[in-house]
Amino acid sequence: MISLSEISYIIYDAVVYIAVAFIIFLIGKFVYQLLHPSFKVKEELVKKDNFAFAVAHVGYYIGLLLAIGSAIVGPSNGLLNDVIDIFVYGMLAIVLLNCSIFLSDYLMLRNFSIRKEIIEDQNAGTGIIEAAVSIASGLIIFGAVSGESGDMLFGILTAVVFWAFGQLALILTTRFYNWITPYNIHDHIEKDNVAVGIGFAGAIIAIGNLIRFGLVGDFEGWLPSFAETGFELVVGLILLPVMRLITDKILLPGEKLTDEIINQEHPNVGAALVEAFAYIGGSVLITWCL
Repeated sequence: MISLSEISYIIYDAVVYIAVAFIIFLIGKFVYQLLHPSFKVKEELVKKDNFAFAVAHVGYYIGLLLAIGSAIVGPSNGLLNDVIDIFVYGMLAIVLLNCSIFLSDYLMLRNFSIRKEIIEDQNAGTGIIEAAVSIASGLIIFGAVSGESGDMLFGILTAVVFWAFGQLALILTTRFYNWITPYNIHDHIEKDNVAVGIGFAGAIIAIGNLIRFGLVGDFEGWLPSFAETGFELVVGLILLPVMRLITDKILLPGEKLTDEIINQEHPNVGAALVEAFAYIGGSVLITWCL
């Protein structure tokens, strides 16, 4: 039976962890605003009611929460060492997450200006994809940072390397998804097609979740880690066309997904949500079964 003193120590440690995590979260919020000086948060959220910006912003918060969580989970090494680890890896997570957003702007959605689409055009589809990139990157960082990998310097090295691998996987997913769909996702997103953005966002989060699953756990060597993560990536790329077919034939019986998303005067957002669910749900099911 746990004594009262042990319970008090557990509560005390938990309060300290939450306080440190909250401080890191505020730092992450400040860094985001520092790197995006043209994004006036109060003006976009309150005065303009910019839904596209709100979605992208909340997506960043979710990704940041996941990234910070990677430094908290796992066995304790003593309160002081834990606080140091949370702070160091939390700051690393902030840097990596913001680098992910930068890469998405210039590599994944390179055909148009993200800032223009979200701030000037209030393009909700673009905001949803930007949020998905943040969430997927947060999942990847969670897998890259969590677990034991030797001393802190080596842990930082493995985290950065695996994060970079995850970003390459997301870029590959962008190309592959555009290839398996009978339409150009960039063209339709730029035309403010929210449905296309939702479906694409589901694919991005699904791959991020699978990469997280491949990376999570203690470091057991470069080759086993890359082999496991590469396997999850291949599984994910196979998952996308399979789940799209299942959405067409089973989840949307009697209707064509492509017709619902792009061949109507008003794209069917509900159909796109079903598509996104199929990708994310499929990735969750795979992580449960493997």
